[in-house]
Amino acid sequence: MMIRDRSGSGWIVAMTVLAGVFAGGCGDDPTSPPLEGAWAVSGAVRSQTCPPAPPAPALAVPSGNRLAFTLDAEGVQIYQCLASGAGLAWTFQAPEATLLNPGGQTAGRHFAGPTWQTNDQSSVVGARVAGATVDPSAIPWLLLSAVTHDGSGRMAKVSFIQRFDTAGGLAPTTGCDAAGTVARIDYRATYLFYEPEHGAPQGPPCP
Repeated sequence: MMIRDRSGSGWIVAMTVLAGVFAGGCGDDPTSPPLEGAWAVSGAVRSQTCPPAPPAPALAVPSGNRLAFTLDAEGVQIYQCLASGAGLAWTFQAPEATLLNPGGQTAGRHFAGPTWQTNDQSSVVGARVAGATVDPSAIPWLLLSAVTHDGSGRMAKVSFIQRFDTAGGLAPTTGCDAAGTVARIDYRATYLFYEPEHGAPQGPPCP
């Protein structure tokens, strides 16, 4: 269900939870190739240092980087009805989400850039590298590279980000009848943050 809101406020209550992720690329991208089967980042895998296998090779983080931490996100993907060609079309604007630690505590926020900022006020801005549609009812899973950092905290050394386990967030298919109308579409995702690996890898090798 979609709420049309010209003031920028409002909320969408429509969520599809996956069984099975973002900026200029954090939103829906119909060009992302579809994949067969269901994928998910299980809690057991996310609690370890070994990242889950990506559903497409293009989403793999380059060697020389290690999984540092994961954060869940709950919020909205924001779209605006804007002129496109001879008509109007929903155009992705920005994400707006709360970042959560694995235990569910608020860890920061995700917003335009796309930017991920933690409670220590450190932040990273990413740029899309690749995407893949794992579930046609949800925004794509993504691989992003870090382009700028701010602060000396948790996000200071992030090199790559994966957006996995997405639910919802796709642009509306109707309702773009007046320029300026805003739609806020509920979504969820898991973000995996990587840092450069220095020295010998710690612990047993990942499978």
